[in-house]
Amino acid sequence: MRFDKILLDRHDWREFIVAVWRLGQVVVLLSIIYWLAAPPPILVTLGSSQIVHSTNPKIGVHTRLTDEADEWKIKKTLEMVREMGSPWIVEYFPWAYIENAENEFDWSHADQIVDHARRQGLTVIARLGFVPEWARPRNSVTSYLDEARYQDFAQFTYEFINHFKGRIRYVIIWNEPNVNFEWGYQGIDPAGYTRMLAAIYPRAKEADPSVQILAGALAPTLAPSGSADAMNDLEYLQKMYDSGAKDYFDILSVHAYGWTSRADEAPTPTRVNFRRTELVRDIMIRNGDAAKRVMLTEGGWNDHPRWTKAVRPAERIEDTLRAYDLCKQWVWVDACVMWAFRYPFPAQTYQDYFTFVTPDFDPKPIYLEVQKYAGN
Repeated sequence: MRFDKILLDRHDWREFIVAVWRLGQVVVLLSIIYWLAAPPPILVTLGSSQIVHSTNPKIGVHTRLTDEADEWKIKKTLEMVREMGSPWIVEYFPWAYIENAENEFDWSHADQIVDHARRQGLTVIARLGFVPEWARPRNSVTSYLDEARYQDFAQFTYEFINHFKGRIRYVIIWNEPNVNFEWGYQGIDPAGYTRMLAAIYPRAKEADPSVQILAGALAPTLAPSGSADAMNDLEYLQKMYDSGAKDYFDILSVHAYGWTSRADEAPTPTRVNFRRTELVRDIMIRNGDAAKRVMLTEGGWNDHPRWTKAVRPAERIEDTLRAYDLCKQWVWVDACVMWAFRYPFPAQTYQDYFTFVTPDFDPKPIYLEVQKYAGN
């Protein structure tokens, strides 16, 4: 039947209406077939409480579930972390994702991550940052936070800690503020970061006196003095202490990348290597802060075949296991968290060679070796 002829001749409207009705039936039938053929939604439950079994209680990984939309993938990721033998995770909770509009909070995704992690027996270290649009100038980067807005970030931190009271005890304030990009291209300012800590610390303790505030999270860098792009982490930390930071954090967060150096390579101010952490510890001691603990909240090795800061896959495995051993020996370290367990989708860059598991949950050799090391 030709609809154009019916419309043009206008002599059989009844036949036209019947044809349209039949076409509607076909559409409905196809919709039913599609609905029946589609896989049913995956029902995800928290499941029973689990315990992490590990020969090294300081093993940790950065999970990067921030942009993982599927709850079953969140659960599977955290199950695999437990099965690997890692009791600790660092997870990023962007301020803008939770308080996208001022004083309006959406905790649903963050709750999913935290509840599944706890059910798997994992301890969550939360990293906060990523400024929402309402709290920064138009067209500024998400790492830009004007000092006039420190109280807004302090209020969000209060709300976060209060919401997760009893579920999250460790909170990192900001990420790598000694790198200009991570400080909103405002110019590197350890005194400014210290003022941020001073605004947040009392509000955090007001929300939960037992919460542990982690400061630092500095990028290990050999940037020369006066560089616009970054500040040497050792110099930056000392300037934090000079600005009074000692009174505004409970634990120092350290980033410890090995790059092309072996895990056992001796620390020196002129090299970025894993044991540079010991130089950071020396600064704490010189500033009368030896009683405080350290957490390595990011670090590790990369095994990309062509990246200039990468090592061979076997070396990455050896150095990672040795790093976990070193942290176990360092009595002043509570956790050794490597970057990164899994990404929700491929980065298509050298970053993919930091991971322990593919986006499709295929365990890499490093995952299996850490699992074996942990006794699982």
